[in-house]
Amino acid sequence: MARRRKGRQVDGVLLLDKPYEMSSNHALQAAKRIYFANKAGHTGALDPLATGMLPICFGEATKFSQFLLDTDKTYIVTAKLGIRTTTSDADGEVVSEKPVNISDAELLPALESFRGKSKQVPSMYSALKHKGQPLYKYAREGLTIEREARDIDVYRLDLLRFEGDEVDMEIHVSKGTYIRTIVDDLGELLGCGAHVSMLRRTTVGSYPVENMVTLEQLEQLLEQAREQDIAPSELLDPLLLPMDTAVVGLSEVNVDDEAAHYLKHGNPVMMPGVSEDGLLKITVGDNKQFIGVGHINSDGMLAPKRLVVQHEQ
Repeated sequence: MARRRKGRQVDGVLLLDKPYEMSSNHALQAAKRIYFANKAGHTGALDPLATGMLPICFGEATKFSQFLLDTDKTYIVTAKLGIRTTTSDADGEVVSEKPVNISDAELLPALESFRGKSKQVPSMYSALKHKGQPLYKYAREGLTIEREARDIDVYRLDLLRFEGDEVDMEIHVSKGTYIRTIVDDLGELLGCGAHVSMLRRTTVGSYPVENMVTLEQLEQLLEQAREQDIAPSELLDPLLLPMDTAVVGLSEVNVDDEAAHYLKHGNPVMMPGVSEDGLLKITVGDNKQFIGVGHINSDGMLAPKRLVVQHEQ
């Protein structure tokens, strides 16, 4: 007999404001416990020293978390000049210390060199996998793995503050961009070394920063529900964003109930006039109920790729 999954079926996306010095997995498990959810996953880890937006997908929304992993992100970062570390952040061991005598005339063109498209070699202390293990595990064993440079795009890099040995920046980047690596490379370009002393992720894709909530706020709502003798879901679930917000960047194709029936059973359907490459967001009827994502197959038909399972309440 299949073991019954512990927790309730809850679907949606929570924009958690991850606290300082907490791992992303710890934050995920805390949110999962508060929601008493049977399934949850985050959408790209933040370093323990980083804070900010960590979208957490509950239930059926986990099927679409990859789209948030692949989206652009914005960070506010403080680069500490003069000290280079093994991990390119304040957690690492000091590799070198050099005096800082950098002027605006030197800093501004150095920052300019990072804007736009370039290639970046991921840090050995990243979570990028090699033979099933994250690179940071090899790094902690003193091993160095050859890494291929990856295409990245720095859409925007704004200088917010430059005082003494600290540089505050706001950086909007494409998927897979390591801010620690940008800061480390900046330090090497300036000839003094640098590491990340503060990092905060402010946006993931188009998610609104004002919708972020802290674990403390969630705990307060849990306690409020107990005091009012109501189900915690009455206060917690309204904070969840619809699961289709994870695929907001996809083109939409709207089908009728009959076509939806076939798609839900794994069968492709004819969609005259739709010939777009790549994945499509599938909605049903006038109310545009989201049922998943699909693609146009080699026969020119709309085929299901990943669908939402409707659970009985």
